[in-house]
Amino acid sequence: WARHMPDDFHSRGSALARRYAYVLLESPVRPSVEAGRVGWVFRPLNAAAMQEAAQMLLGEHDFSSFRAAQCQSHTPIKTLHRLHISQRGALWRFEFEANAFLHHMIRNIMGCLVSIGQGNQSPDWMREVLLAKSRDAAAPTFSPDGLYFDRAGLLWIQTDMSGQAIG
Repeated sequence: WARHMPDDFHSRGSALARRYAYVLLESPVRPSVEAGRVGWVFRPLNAAAMQEAAQMLLGEHDFSSFRAAQCQSHTPIKTLHRLHISQRGALWRFEFEANAFLHHMIRNIMGCLVSIGQGNQSPDWMREVLLAKSRDAAAPTFSPDGLYFDRAGLLWIQTDMSGQAIG
């Protein structure tokens, strides 16, 4: 759909929520056809451990531990509404939805989730990382391959084709 917007509308600043997806290939062999389009791990991942850790990130938190040094956000406090993890064969999909994200926040969370999923850390480690409020506490930044912007939620009231408010 497309529609005219008010003059003060800003595609980035007027969004209430943003949704990203990270696609990860779990395979003993480095991706060939999918190279550059998926993240990659060669060791098996534990879904239950990653899901347990992901629950600790939901809600409003100071995400400083997942913030890149170049981040220009005025505040590290963000609200993560959803972090859904699913698997289909060798492909994993991580869906993130928040009011806003810090620079490299998803890639830094992915680094921690993969470390937990591979058994290098316990799920409780995610809480320690979050509470540390220090980038040094977290895993290395994960690859950008596989990270996709999905959509933005908008600030104004949704209207139907006639201009009537919906919901």
